This record gives sequence, C-alpha cells and structure tokens, in this order.
Amino acid sequence: MKQFDLIIIGGGAAGFAAAIRANELGAKTAMVNDGLPLGGTCVNVGCVPSKTLIHAANLLHETRNHGVPGIELSIKNSDFAKVVQDELALVERLREEKYSKVLASLGNVTFIEGRARFRSEHEIEVNGKTLSASKFIIATGSTAMVPPIEGIREAGSITHIEALRLEKQPRELIVIGAGPVGLEFAQMFARFGTKVTILQRDSTIFRGEKELIDRLTEILTKEGITIVTNVEVLRVRPEEGKKLVTYRVEGKEETARADEILLAAGKTPNTEDLGLEKVDVKVNDHKAVEVDQYFKTRNPAIFAVGDAANLPLRLEITAGHEGTLAAENALTGSQKSIDYAAVPYTVFTDPELAGVGFTEDEQIKKLGVCACRTVSFADVPRAIIMRRTEGLIKMAIHPKTRQIVGVHILAPHAGELIAEAMMLVKNKNTIDDVIESLPMFPTLSEGIKLAALSFTKDISKLSCCI
Repeated sequence: MKQFDLIIIGGGAAGFAAAIRANELGAKTAMVNDGLPLGGTCVNVGCVPSKTLIHAANLLHETRNHGVPGIELSIKNSDFAKVVQDELALVERLREEKYSKVLASLGNVTFIEGRARFRSEHEIEVNGKTLSASKFIIATGSTAMVPPIEGIREAGSITHIEALRLEKQPRELIVIGAGPVGLEFAQMFARFGTKVTILQRDSTIFRGEKELIDRLTEILTKEGITIVTNVEVLRVRPEEGKKLVTYRVEGKEETARADEILLAAGKTPNTEDLGLEKVDVKVNDHKAVEVDQYFKTRNPAIFAVGDAANLPLRLEITAGHEGTLAAENALTGSQKSIDYAAVPYTVFTDPELAGVGFTEDEQIKKLGVCACRTVSFADVPRAIIMRRTEGLIKMAIHPKTRQIVGVHILAPHAGELIAEAMMLVKNKNTIDDVIESLPMFPTLSEGIKLAALSFTKDISKLSCCI
C-alpha cells in the first residue's frame, strides 16, 4: 500500500493549486484525476476555450459596428469551424504548458489517472489499488446539470462542453438558462450569425445590480437575441430535423424551434460514488460537500474546495486560492480562509458585467439604507473616444464613514477595471481616497473616480482631466 501525507482528488484549478502548495511544503502528495483531462474545467472546457471564441466573435462585431466615420471594414468570410479548431489547439497548448509541464516540475507529487473512492477515513481505492494518507482534499469539480424537462434526453441537447467543439455552427440556438455561461455563449453565437433565444426561469437574466442588468438586457436584445424571462420549460421534442421547445410564460404556452439546445441551467458537484458515507462527510441537498470556513468537513482529515464544496462562490479564482489554503490548513494546522465579500466576479459579455461587494439591495438589507450613485460611461472621455458609452458604473458607500462597500461596472474591459474596485473594497478605502487619486487620462478607469466624485459634485459640470 502506498502512503502519502496528502491525497488530492481532482486535477483541476483547485486540485492543482493544492498540489503546488503541498509540494512547496515538502509533503509527499498524490493527485488523482478522473473525467476531464488534466487541468479540469478552466483550461479544457471553461475560461480558456470560451473566451477564445468570445474574442473571435467580438472581432466580427467590432468590425461591423466600430462607429468611426471614414473607415469602412468588410468581412469577406468567416469560418466558424476553423475558429473552433484554433480554439482547441490553444487549449492543448495551454494544458501542456500550464499543467503537464507544471506537474512534471513538482517533485513531491505523484499523479494518478483513475477514479478514487474512499474505503476508510485514511484510505482510497484507485484502479484496484489502495492508497493511504493522513489528509485528503476533495476537488472534483462539477458537471453541467441536465434539468428535468420532459423529452430533453430523447430530443438531445448540448452543454458548454459540446458547444466549444461544434464543427458546424447552428443556424438557430435555444439557450435554457442565463447566468454567465448562458449569456456569454448566447452573445458569442449571435455575433457569429446564429439566431439565439434565451429562456430564463427567473425574472432577470442575472442576479446583481438591477440597473446594470436591465441595461445589459437592452444591449443583448438590440443585437438580435430574443430573451424570455419568467419561463417554465415544459417539454422538448424533435420535429422535422429541429428541436421544438414548449414553455409557459404569463400563463400561456409558447414554442420555439432551433437546431440545438444549449443547457446553461447550473452545475451539479461531482461528489457521487466517492464513498463519502464511509468517512462521515456530509453533502447538502445540492450534492455539495459541507465544509467550514477553513474548507474542513466534519471529518478533520478531509477537506473540500472548489465546485465540489458548499462555498459562497464558484469561480476559478476562488477555487485556486481555496486549494492553496486548504493544502496549507491540512498540512500545517493553520486556519486560513477567504473574505468572499471582497472577491470580484465578471460575466464576459460585451460590454462585460463585473462587480465586487454590496449591491444596492444587499446594502439596504444589511443597513436599512443605501448611499449609491450611478454614473454613465457617456461621462467618461475615453468611452466617448472609443464610441462605447453604453456602460454604467454604480458605487455604494457607507452613509456615515464614506467607505466604499460595493462597485459594479457594465463596460468594455470591466473585468480589468474591477481589479481596482476590488482593492478599494478589500482595503476599506473611502471615496475621499479615490477623489484624491490621479488616474491616467484618458482611461476607462476614470469612471471609478467619477463615481466617487458624484457623491459630492455634479459631474456633468466638470472638465476633463478631473
């Protein structure tokens, strides 16, 4: 029987981060991976491939809609299949450079391809062999959920995984579910020329700042995407080479037809058949492993991180850091955790939707009042220069201390801009700190200073270079 200090179950972002930290601590470690190739969701079927296709789609859109007088650009042709081939080649290259080569450099880590299952508190079985360890980290990720819709399995559907590998672009696409995956893929396919319909169960396409989400909904609708909210999808059936979706909205039954149905209705943690019942590890109703703030299950020898755990956020950035901290907590006895309130998110639509900290509704719920201001990017000189004034930035502050407690941005490159906002929230900066700062002119980041200034001035009466 092979013995280790730590066994990590899962080879994605969280598992890899845990392996790197364990290697730094000199721990004899095994990483067991099953399902997706080395690297897990992010590099194989998540951030890397999806943002590659989104970038290509955005180039098409900008070429057609740049808005600069005197410049006419034409697209002779676009080859969707070739774009996908390039995307898949990039995935292979980054998997090799960022995962296979990194793994080879970890002298204390043994990699095992196979399905792990707990036999006892300190033992797992993999490929018919038993491995033992003092501590374990479950980092098995999640799988796209197939909602219980009548006929969906018979009619056929795709998840983000298949959508990233399509050799033929669908002429018509129905996206069931919004959220980051649904919105990003809907806009990407629409910009390639697919007719897209989003069917969303909730009343809005995303939960967050209503003003910004309403504006994003308007933008997507103007691009030709049909968005139907408050939908109950009833059944799906094939019809004359198409897929027919029947749904109820406002008490009436409606239908939509498409070549493909993309499921974007959430994910299910990969925790089944791990033998968790044998080691006193509890999962919740959503199949996520229950952990405390230090990523520890109720079994002190077993930790869980990433999508497999019932943690506040399911992001690549949090999964990786959770893996790092869980390895350190497991091996050294430390009690390190993450302040999730200061973790940003980004939805990579165009414009991007990003945020950190309280929304207006969240602050009202906590404090009973919200001191908020919304600034249009029509007031930001760089946005005017770029002809990209459709965005908004909303800032929330504590009404007494003027501390910045939330920033939400809808704009080109909002995912970049939110990094500054993250530090303002994390470091408990006030609007006075921002007002005294000197951002470069002309940049989109001036929008953050303008948002701070809007609490004390009428920004429409300010000159440039404020």
